[in-house]
Amino acid sequence: MIVVWRVVNSCNLSCPFCAYDKRLEFPRSQTNPTEIVRFAKVLADYQSQTGDRVLLSWLGGEPLLWAPLGQLTLAARALGLEVSATTNGTTLGSPRLRQHLCESYKELTISIDGFPELHDRMRGWGGGFDKLRAWVPALVGQIRTLGSPLKLRANVVLMRQNVQDFPALCLELANWGISEITFNQLGGRDRPEFYPDHRLRTADVDALAAQLPDIRRRLLDFGTSMVGGENYLKRIYASARDERNPVDDCGPGENFLFVDEQGRISPCSFTSQDYGIDAQTVKTVADFASLPGRFRAMQRSERSAQCQDCLSTQVCDKFKQTRLPALEAIS
Repeated sequence: MIVVWRVVNSCNLSCPFCAYDKRLEFPRSQTNPTEIVRFAKVLADYQSQTGDRVLLSWLGGEPLLWAPLGQLTLAARALGLEVSATTNGTTLGSPRLRQHLCESYKELTISIDGFPELHDRMRGWGGGFDKLRAWVPALVGQIRTLGSPLKLRANVVLMRQNVQDFPALCLELANWGISEITFNQLGGRDRPEFYPDHRLRTADVDALAAQLPDIRRRLLDFGTSMVGGENYLKRIYASARDERNPVDDCGPGENFLFVDEQGRISPCSFTSQDYGIDAQTVKTVADFASLPGRFRAMQRSERSAQCQDCLSTQVCDKFKQTRLPALEAIS
C-alpha cells in the first residue's frame, strides 16, 4: 500500500507550471503533525494485521523544508512503516540531512527538468542544476558509505522545450548515481496560462516514443532503470491530441491513497474534492480497510468528472517496470 501525503502546499521555488509556485498569492496550509502520527499508527496496525507493507510518501510544496517532518519520519519508522519523499533538492546541500535520508528513507525522488539554463529558469533557482550536480553524487557517496537502502529517483517534467534533450539528461542523471528515472508530461490544470506554449505536441511524443528504447538500453550501463508502461505513453499521446482518457475502474483505494494537507483521504490527488474522506474518521484497521468500498459507493452514487479524463500517474502505469513496445504499436 502506498500512501502519498501532501503535508504542505508551500514551496521555496517559483516553477511557472506548478500550483505551489511561491509567487502565487493564496493561503498556505499544512497538515496537523499530531494527526499524521495518529493516522500512521492506524497504518502500522493495518500493516501488522494484513502483512501488506505500507510506504508513507511525503509530498508538497516542498516537504523537506517543513520543520516537523524529521520527527514525523522518525515516528513513522519507529512504527515499522517505510518512508519516501519528493523534493526539489534545495535542501540536499546539508550533510546532516543527507545522513538522515540515508538512515530513515526508502526512496527519494528529486525533481530535475533539464540542463542548467532550462532547469534553473523553470525552477527560479539560479545555479540550482550545478548545485544538484554536486549534492546528488555526495548523497550517493553517503548511501554507499553507510550501506543505506535509500533508492534515488529523478523525475523530469517533459515539455516541448526539453524533450529533445531528455536522452542526454537521462545519461547525465545516471552518471550522478540516480537509480531510477521517471517522467511526467506537462499538465495544464495547475497553470493554464503556461500550458499552451510549453505542452507536448504529437510530434514531440513521437520523438519521445522513438527515443525511449535506446535510452533504456544505454541506462543499463549505469545500472539505472527507466520505468513507465505502455498505458503511460498512451496517456501522454491522448493529452497531446486533446483526447479524453476515461477510466471505469481504477480499484480506488486498493493499493494507493492520497491525503491532502487538509487531511482528506481520496483515491488520487485529482479526486480529493469529490471523494475526500476526513482522515480523522479513520480510527481503526476496519475503518481503513473499508475505504475502497466507500470510494466505490461514491463512484456509483456520483461519478467524479476527473474519472472521465483520468490523469492519475498511478492508474496510468507511470511506475510499471516494463519495456515499452515499438512506436507503431501504440501511436
